[in-house]
Amino acid sequence: MSLFTTSTRCYVPSPDMVLLKKVGASQCYQGSGVSMFANKSRSQPSLSQSLVLKHKKYPVQVLCSQKKVIPIVEARSMDEIYDTLAERLVPTAASGTSTSVKHIVGLAGPPGAGKTTIASEIVKRVNKIWPQKSCSFDSQVEPPEIAVVLPMDGFHLYRHQLDSMENPKEAHARRGAPWTFNPDLFLKCLKTLREQGSVYAPSFDHGVGDPVEDDVFVNVQHKVVIVEGNYILLEDGTWKEVSSMFDEKWFVDLDIDIAMERVLKRHIGTGNTPELAKQRIEYNDRPNAELVYKSKKNADLIIKSVAL
Repeated sequence: MSLFTTSTRCYVPSPDMVLLKKVGASQCYQGSGVSMFANKSRSQPSLSQSLVLKHKKYPVQVLCSQKKVIPIVEARSMDEIYDTLAERLVPTAASGTSTSVKHIVGLAGPPGAGKTTIASEIVKRVNKIWPQKSCSFDSQVEPPEIAVVLPMDGFHLYRHQLDSMENPKEAHARRGAPWTFNPDLFLKCLKTLREQGSVYAPSFDHGVGDPVEDDVFVNVQHKVVIVEGNYILLEDGTWKEVSSMFDEKWFVDLDIDIAMERVLKRHIGTGNTPELAKQRIEYNDRPNAELVYKSKKNADLIIKSVAL
């Protein structure tokens, strides 16, 4: 997804969204799948200026910053956000002519932001809507699923790899930090997906505490792949190469304190005492979340998570 701004125009590539209103806007142009606004002023839009888009039945607000135009998706409920983003992806999937060509979306966000749920809900809706939009299959035959989730969690280092580190105790305590993953293997997986159109990827067994090899299969029929994970928009080392593999980069934005409350409940739910859960959050989860938030600026689209 390409977003850019000039001194007089704000471009928002959204094929089936209709722009309703913009503070200070004088004209609205639509064509070639791009909604374009020409502002009366020659100055850049301020943080308070906004674009309000209507996608089908849900309002979507797009805020413009002075340095970079990043659409922000907001709604009254997460269901509305799921529907809006699924509708956004379906035309891309339906227009593809080659089964091996993938539209890969990177979905980043801090622990507790709801990335896994968002990815799975959007994929479920894309698979439901796509048959209605595509004419490439026999209506008498059940259409294949064309969207799938590829989680980053499967690329955790194994426990025995943490054991072999210089400070195993620290490695296990900080599990979930960027250096406790294998970004090189992750990058290799994404490159294989790009080059060959299909790939086997690992999942993560939270009960065992280790990856499960070849547990996720992205096949040639999958046109949309949502890759979700904390660090996929980082700019350091191999992570930067990982980030370059995505056609679109989405970031789930949620107040860090609310995110940590969710993580606290998750830790307690797995058998930790409240005291141990709080210690883990302060020592590991919150520092990780703060690092992830720094990568928000690299996103093409920001999803405002609705705190329930």
